[in-house]
Amino acid sequence: MVKAYGQEHVYKHPWERVTSASWRKFSDPENKRTLSHIVEVDTLNHKLDPESGKLYTTRAITVHAPGPWFVRKIIGQDICHCVESTVVDARTKSMQLTTRNISLQKFLEVEEKIRYDPHPDNPNEWTVCQQETSIRIKPLSALASMAEKVEQKCAEKFMQNSAKGREVMERMCKYLEAESRGIAM
Repeated sequence: MVKAYGQEHVYKHPWERVTSASWRKFSDPENKRTLSHIVEVDTLNHKLDPESGKLYTTRAITVHAPGPWFVRKIIGQDICHCVESTVVDARTKSMQLTTRNISLQKFLEVEEKIRYDPHPDNPNEWTVCQQETSIRIKPLSALASMAEKVEQKCAEKFMQNSAKGREVMERMCKYLEAESRGIAM
């Protein structure tokens, strides 16, 4: 089975500010309490394609393993390693992030896709964020009967973390807005 969900959020901030906030959300000390499920973030590589003007970045993200505590006990691991691939096209004002887990794959597969684009109704002032997440618990004899419940619990946790992420993004956007106006926060 696969548990999938999608969300859309409108940031009342320009695309440039929202994408800048996305890059900075993990490094700001104020956000570490809100994003307590994030253990570590490291940039593995980045490349700017001179012809297309696109920026390609890969980051390693270590998180506390998703799901209920008893699942972590069964799999014997409290952390999960993920890879985030990002493509930023400044010409078309599009930023796309895809994050997948690379550990725990024999138990769980998670893929999250986030896309930031100028809002069609107010492209100079607002940014639309579209997020799609799919969670798949692999059939294990110990989990087969409760895979659907575990997927649901994981989805609930991901939705809670998404709300925290939006809160952090809003805070970062307001910080960047104040910074651009020369106001100390």
